[in-house]
Amino acid sequence: MSRRSSRLQAKLHQPYQDTSPQELQVSESLQTRKRKAIEDTKRQEENTNTRHQYEIKSCWPPTISGGISPCIIIETPHKETSNTDFSRFKKYRFRNLFINPSPLPELSWGSSKDVWLNILKKENKYSHCKHFTSLHSSLQPHMRSILLDWLLEVCEVYTLHRETFYLAQDFFDRFMLTQKNINKTMLQLIGITTLFVASKLEEIYAPKLQEFAYVTDGACTEEDIIRMELIILKALNWELCPVTIVSWLNLYLQVDALKDIPKVLLPQYSQEKFIQIAQLLDLCILDVNSLDFQYRTLAAAATCHYTSVEVVKKVSGLDWSSISECVEWMRPFVKVARKAPVKLKNFKKIAAENRHNIQTHTNYLDMLEEANFEAAVAVPGQLSPMSTGGIITPPKSSEKK
Repeated sequence: MSRRSSRLQAKLHQPYQDTSPQELQVSESLQTRKRKAIEDTKRQEENTNTRHQYEIKSCWPPTISGGISPCIIIETPHKETSNTDFSRFKKYRFRNLFINPSPLPELSWGSSKDVWLNILKKENKYSHCKHFTSLHSSLQPHMRSILLDWLLEVCEVYTLHRETFYLAQDFFDRFMLTQKNINKTMLQLIGITTLFVASKLEEIYAPKLQEFAYVTDGACTEEDIIRMELIILKALNWELCPVTIVSWLNLYLQVDALKDIPKVLLPQYSQEKFIQIAQLLDLCILDVNSLDFQYRTLAAAATCHYTSVEVVKKVSGLDWSSISECVEWMRPFVKVARKAPVKLKNFKKIAAENRHNIQTHTNYLDMLEEANFEAAVAVPGQLSPMSTGGIITPPKSSEKK
């Protein structure tokens, strides 16, 4: 045997001969830790198995007949996870009580429920408020009435659609809510600019920019309208698709008169009834108090005055409690509007079936003054103002309280 192999065998028989005492201590401590870790793991596994198989019944009384100890460990059967069966709940159908059911008929091109929900979302998204006048110290509510009456007249001159006017009205009211301390000299520029924007959205052949500047009689230039357009669009955050009052009116009358379901997008209602209700809405929208109500409620209340509560509930899903306040507020306007029933007008290059959609104008400011007078008379406990030559005079000092 060689000297090398003999040394190797001697080393195997004496493995710790060349190892220092410190290295031996380190190796022993490592082995101790490994042993403890293995024992702890085994102990945890045993405890886990015990918990799965047994449970301690510790809620028994201290003495039990039969000599049974309250601390006995009772074996419980293995519990398997199972999926809950909801089939027994099929007969229950929960619905959102705050969403009106869709009054729309079944549509071949979409879901009537989804269409209805989208309309309601738009109605809630585009909010308006009559208190915008409090943001502008130099403005009075009657200034808004004068401006909207002038826009109605411009719409008739250029044979613009009713939807165009009501878009401009919505843009104006929402824009005024975003501003503060606007001077009254700016109202005409803001009004004509909102009509300019609305006509580009709604009209097929919109009037040119110079035509809108022309009707202001030099008060607004084309450059002024362009600059104001950008200001309004930014203030409205480019949200330009509200569901207007006249859109709700079209929908209500269409659902009420609907007979041919495949032609649901073509008007099937009476043009005469439409323009009568539209004239009432034109008069009501001039009053700033109309902004207390949602557009759908205004259209439903106006429809109620010319039809019935049952028809309104059928076409809008609104019951009497939802529209009663608006119906009562609208009564003086209805009384004035019925005195001068509107008639269909003929317009050049406008088809007969589309005449009712063209915006018309009448002496709305005089009608508004008369309606306000009727409303003041109808208020219980309030002194009736005396009218002399069309001017409302206050009561005598001796009659004041």
